[in-house]
Amino acid sequence: MIKNAYLYVTRKALKSLIILLVILSMSCVSLVALSIKDSTNKASNETFKNVTNSFQLEINRAVNPGTPRGSGNVKGKDIKKISSLSEIDSYIKRIGAVADLDGLDIISVPDESLNRDAEKIKQFKRAVMLTGVNDSQRETKFISKEFKLIQGEHLKNDDKNKVLIHKELAEKNNLKIGDKIKLKSNIYDADNEKGAKETVEVEIKGIFDGKNKTKAIVSQELYQNNIISDIHTASKIYGNTEDSQTYLDATFFVKGDKNIDSVIKNVKKLDINFNEYSLVKSSKNYPALQKSISGIYKLANQLFVGSIVFVGVVITILLLLWINARKKEIAILLSIGKSKIEIFLQFLLEIVFITIPSFVASYFLAGRLGNYIANTVLQKVTTNVTKEFSKAIKSSNLGSGAEAQGFSKTITKLDMTISKTSLMYVMIFISLVLLFSVLVSSYSILRKKPKELLVDID
Repeated sequence: MIKNAYLYVTRKALKSLIILLVILSMSCVSLVALSIKDSTNKASNETFKNVTNSFQLEINRAVNPGTPRGSGNVKGKDIKKISSLSEIDSYIKRIGAVADLDGLDIISVPDESLNRDAEKIKQFKRAVMLTGVNDSQRETKFISKEFKLIQGEHLKNDDKNKVLIHKELAEKNNLKIGDKIKLKSNIYDADNEKGAKETVEVEIKGIFDGKNKTKAIVSQELYQNNIISDIHTASKIYGNTEDSQTYLDATFFVKGDKNIDSVIKNVKKLDINFNEYSLVKSSKNYPALQKSISGIYKLANQLFVGSIVFVGVVITILLLLWINARKKEIAILLSIGKSKIEIFLQFLLEIVFITIPSFVASYFLAGRLGNYIANTVLQKVTTNVTKEFSKAIKSSNLGSGAEAQGFSKTITKLDMTISKTSLMYVMIFISLVLLFSVLVSSYSILRKKPKELLVDID
């Protein structure tokens, strides 16, 4: 039986080659599809590793417009109440502020006069966007990788009068790590409600990099004009202390053995006016990223299912034609005492002889084509998602700042690896499909008697 199956496959080389190529191409596509899903899982886990099992306290803009400039006005005492819960492992809080560089120059937008009057340009000619945070490594713009620390160290909870600045801002003003600069209150800033005129000398602890993805309208939207400071510095710019200052938002990290949904329910029982606030799982602050991940999953599933269906339909048709042309051979085999089971097993062995080299070749071919197909899928998904969220940002007037761009962040790269586990799954699925195809294609022939088959030939 084995010998007969091998001889038939090698004797009918063209037919065998056609089936081999069909199985090979579809195995390759299926393998790449599963590998894309694996790579997306890895990219997703890497991206969300700093936001998993955390939630954010932010203002409810439906009823709470925030500060005069539209920043958050989360009360420090409310942050303390939540952070005191036993389920909370740690937290970060952020202040959104505007400050002037004393005696230094910012990076300017070339055509800013088209979007801002001369008086405003003069009032904010040295103004930078200042974000105060107690742990810069977990700050949103670093988590979303809009900012990336390239020199020095991140800000920690006990830092005071320390800042991180952009590489280009440092280069423009000949600054380096360890240098000291002065930040001043901007009296024209709408959020400087006390009219503070503070000056804070700070030390540069680190330098970061990052670039706007869309065109900035005003200079303060440029990534280069962002400074990350400790909480004390940002509070003092407005004439406040850490306790009296209001915050842009706060993110709370739940202990590993606690369920985040249960913790959020407990938080809502606290004596806090939650009409002013929203509690949001941190991963939901990256809607474009989540949509790009689900979009890649969807396309990968379509590739996998489509390849399985295609190989089943095409192989069934080919086998029907192949087996139908062998009526005389089947009639002779039945006449000399071969059972229908033996003949069916021979058909099955013939497919096995063709399939094994197809699977082996698909592993290596998928490795070569994987990155190309994965990046094609990634580009298609991210292009559509980026367009959708760019429109949303424009319609909501969020601007081109780093916060807005973090909102529209998507997966930008998939590191493809073809695993043996994926190959095993592909082999199992396609083998089951091929078994079904052999059953369907041989059933109508094997149910007939030798004489009926010979009559059909005539």
